[in-house]
Order: sequence, then structure tokens, then C-alpha cells
Amino acid sequence: MPKARSINQNIPAKLLPDFRNMGTVLRIVLLVNGIALLVALSQAFSFADMQSGFLQSSALMQPVLLCGLLLLYGLNPLLERAVYWQSALAVVVAVASITVLIDALGGELFSASGDYGMFRYVRHALVGIAVTLMILAYFRLRVQALSPAKEAARLQALQARIRPHFLFNTINAVLSIVRSDPKRAEAALEDMADLFRMAMVEPHELVALSKEVALARQYLNLEELRMGERLTVNWDTTYMPPDALIPPLILQPLLENAVYHGIEPLAEGGTIEVKLYRHDDELHLEVGNPAQTQPVSRVAGNKIALSNIRERLSLLFDVEAQYQVESNVNRYTVHIRIPYVKETET
Repeated sequence: MPKARSINQNIPAKLLPDFRNMGTVLRIVLLVNGIALLVALSQAFSFADMQSGFLQSSALMQPVLLCGLLLLYGLNPLLERAVYWQSALAVVVAVASITVLIDALGGELFSASGDYGMFRYVRHALVGIAVTLMILAYFRLRVQALSPAKEAARLQALQARIRPHFLFNTINAVLSIVRSDPKRAEAALEDMADLFRMAMVEPHELVALSKEVALARQYLNLEELRMGERLTVNWDTTYMPPDALIPPLILQPLLENAVYHGIEPLAEGGTIEVKLYRHDDELHLEVGNPAQTQPVSRVAGNKIALSNIRERLSLLFDVEAQYQVESNVNRYTVHIRIPYVKETET
């Protein structure tokens, strides 16, 4: 069992890029070609020179780039388990080795005039190492720039639990049934304790979907306790993969937003629709609630939490994650799509 950590403790960021992520691969391809184009431009005296220089460098660069990405795709599980400096060193060595190997196999194809000695291989290998280090530095800086969103999400989740509106109403609801239904009151207090515990000690980047669903049901139990028949929730988990992993505290804030903005303002209440399913290699999370025909002034804290969800999804899955809002006069639905990830067996 992993050791629990306080919300105030730092959790090491995943600094090495995920070489199986489509967004990572796209960024690497664009960065490498951009660097090559910039080098060709700096050495050219005309557009023809720039085009010729770029094409000449691409003759070696593109095969190295393709083979390097394929190799790193296969090595990605091993790189993820090693510490950062070991993984970075392995990436640099892999790229340098592929560069020299393809350079040697290409013979005169990759050599400039009079460039046939050992220095040619050293030069190409050093260029490959330099470009690799620049790309690794870019991804490291990107993670360090975006990672505060993860800690902010945990703080916002904790703040949501202790929001006076939610906390005081829940306590009052428990007090109202503590004598008439003590078992239900005890269960409600246990649910509240679990919500606090999840916000404060969850140390993982990804958690089991079943655990997130259980937490969400506990939250809804508390809301149903104080709202009674005004709140109805329909769960569609027929095609939910039980082994899926998702970022923690994703589903509950969506439900909190649905209750706060969709159900509470309605005197007659309403129904929240929750649909969790897998389609091909994607996991879908849909949360829908009644839409307001008239604008209602509400606190913006929930919007900040939803914005933070989008930032965390972008940080973890890059372009492979999608956050969509579908809204009409009667319904407001948030639809999240992320890659289907499951815990690997060891």
C-alpha cells in the first residue's frame, strides 16, 4: 500500500515526457523540424539555400526521428519506472546510437563533400544529443510550469468540502435525523469523513475509476440527505470498465457543479444523468443536469474547479484528452474523453 501524504507535501512531478502520448509525439516532431529549419535559415543566403540546407539535413534527421520515436515508444514502460536522470540518459544514448547507426548505413547519402572521416559520425551524434537535450529541457520546463494546477486542484477540492454552504447544510441535515434515524446519520458522517480524507491524502496521479465512483456516490448521498426528493441521480455504468484509471477528484467536482448550478436553483429539483463507458481506446465521462432558463447569480468557485480539471487533463494526457460542454435551453452536459488506461500487472 502506498504511503499516505499530506496535501501540503510535494509530490514529485513526472518530468519525462510520455513517448506513447500522441501530443508528445506531435510536439517532438514539430520541435525537431523547427530547430532544423531555424539552423538552415541561419546558414542560408537565399530561400533556395534554406530549402537545400533543410532537405539535406532532413535526409538523416527524418529517419533518426522516426526510428527514435519507435524505440522510445517501446522503451516507455521501462523509462517510466526509472528515476529521471537515468531515463534522460537512456534517451540521449538511444538517440545518439540510432544517429550513428543510420548514418553508417546511409554511407555517402548523409555526408557532405569531403566529410567521410570519423568526425562526421561524432558531429552528427553531438547534434542529435544537443537536440535531444533541448527537447527534454522543454518538456521538463513545461511540466514544472503546469504542475501547480495539480496542487491547486487538491486545494480547491479541499475548499469545496469545507465550503460553508455545503458543510453547514450537511451538518444540519445530519442533526435533523440523528435521533429518528441514527444509522443514516452515522453513515452520512462517515461519507463526509471519506470526502475530507480523499482530498487531503490522495497521492496518485491516477486512481481506479471504481474508487472515484464510490467517492462520488458518497458525495451524492450527503446531498440527497439535505435535498431529499428534489435530487435524483441516474447512473449508467453498464459499459464502465472496472479496471480503468482516471485522475483523482475529476468526477466529484462535476457532480458538485451539477448540484450547485443545476438542481439547487430549481424549487422542484431535477435529475442528474451520469454515464461512464469505454469506446475503443477511450474512456468517456458524461455528467448532465437541468439548465437554467433564467440566469442565476452563483459563486464562481465551481467554475474555477472545472477550469482546473481541464488544466490537469491537459497536463496528464495532452491533446489526447477532450473536455466538451454541450448546452441547450433544457440541459447542460459536460463530456470528458481521456485515453483508456488500466493498471499494469507486475
